[in-house]
Amino acid sequence: MMGRMAKEKSGNFGKVALGTVAAALGGVAIHDMTQTKNPILRNYPVLGHMRNMLTDIGPELRQYFIERDWDGRPFNRDQRNAIYERAKGKQSETSFGTVQDVYATNHEHLVHTLAPVEMPDEPPRILVGGKDCSKPYSISMLNVSSMSFGSLSKNAVRSLNKGAAMGGFAHNTGEGGVSPYHKEFGGDLVWQMGTGYFGARTPDGDFDPVKFRDRAADDQIKMVELKVSQGAKPGIGGVLPADKITKEVSEIRGVPMGQDCISPAGHRVFSTPVELIEFIAKMRELSGGKPAGFKLCVSSRREVLAICKAIREVGTAPDFIVVDGSEGGTGAAPIDFEDHMGMPLTHGLMTVHNALVGTGLRDQVKIGASGKVAGGSDIVMRMIQGADYTNSARAMMMAVGCIQAQRCHTGECPAGVATQDPRRNRAVVVKDKAQAVYNYHHTTVNTAVRLMASMGVTDPADLTPDMLRRNVSPTDSRSYANIYEWLRPGQLLEDPPSSWAPDWKAASPDTFRPV
Repeated sequence: MMGRMAKEKSGNFGKVALGTVAAALGGVAIHDMTQTKNPILRNYPVLGHMRNMLTDIGPELRQYFIERDWDGRPFNRDQRNAIYERAKGKQSETSFGTVQDVYATNHEHLVHTLAPVEMPDEPPRILVGGKDCSKPYSISMLNVSSMSFGSLSKNAVRSLNKGAAMGGFAHNTGEGGVSPYHKEFGGDLVWQMGTGYFGARTPDGDFDPVKFRDRAADDQIKMVELKVSQGAKPGIGGVLPADKITKEVSEIRGVPMGQDCISPAGHRVFSTPVELIEFIAKMRELSGGKPAGFKLCVSSRREVLAICKAIREVGTAPDFIVVDGSEGGTGAAPIDFEDHMGMPLTHGLMTVHNALVGTGLRDQVKIGASGKVAGGSDIVMRMIQGADYTNSARAMMMAVGCIQAQRCHTGECPAGVATQDPRRNRAVVVKDKAQAVYNYHHTTVNTAVRLMASMGVTDPADLTPDMLRRNVSPTDSRSYANIYEWLRPGQLLEDPPSSWAPDWKAASPDTFRPV
């Protein structure tokens, strides 16, 4: 008797539950058919939501189950795994041979020697500071590229700076200003200012020289940098979405909460090449003689030559120029800018290097390279192409725990690296991730030094263009010495080659426009 009653109750409960589900689905179906914004849901009520769900998780499905080890973008699985292994202090060794198609057009390889040399006891460092710099800085071959607090979480910034302090390499603040988390562990800082002048800003958004002087006097700040443009979004200012602007970020940057923080596209402190060089000299003076320079994504050869002419006219040079490639990363940018604006790093880097060589200025200016630098081979290749040192952003983020979810702009980073959500941020354990940053840097730089030794070189200055080769077809490989044009010191001042003469003639120190 009781068993029959229990069955009847269970059956009634099931009918009620089924009826409730049916009513809910019916309500969803009515809503879908009457709404006007989504045509798929109007034609396929209820079922259309399955498409939306699959679309949302599509990137994850491709990344984890579909893409091959060498297919992913911006960094493929092999590159990501190598970074993760190095962050654990391992050499990221593999077996059975390369998966690269070594005959493919554009595949590049370094030229080793049959008489390799021993690795030096310590990796070489690069002294940054020209004749007008009284406090030069010895920088590592690899450093943390510009990433702001606000774009990154506080624990990510703390991890990067502690790792930099442990490994003796530089940590670029990004244009968001110097936060307490950049200061906590004492790692060397490169203070970057963008068009928003955060940290040295007047209430109406102008540059404040007094604030800059007082902040730049900090001994932890080793170099000061003006961001002229960024590789992933050249021609527009930085963007920090409103969702990532907490009260703390608002106070550090001096911007309101509740709205996107969009830096101006251009600078107020200069409008001509001469004014740019004069302002860099002013930054050096206000900082007490520390190395001062600027970062840019190269727009055209003519504009670079205009800057070189301005350097010669003003009589002082930036201590460094950081070249950012269009393949560089960002926390937020329009896809049209990411995909179709700016010069790739290889072209931009060699443009700046050759322009400085051709105008007799190369020995006064150090060049940094930024844009998808992840492995030791990247460091060596960029140095062959003209860089003195390199910076890395996304690889450093991966060392902290980034999984390339590509949700930096949403504030919903699942790894807690690029978010201001306290719950997500707690996933980044500073002690562990600082060690991972140190491990990644140490192992990657040692790999670069090991590669150079196998090429017969211990000093980056001895790397030459013939040490890097590219497949120009499946049957023909040529060295960079033959593929590209390399100017002689002072050549543009004496007898510009026909390939450079039109740009040289059109470049003026008084305008970024052609003359």
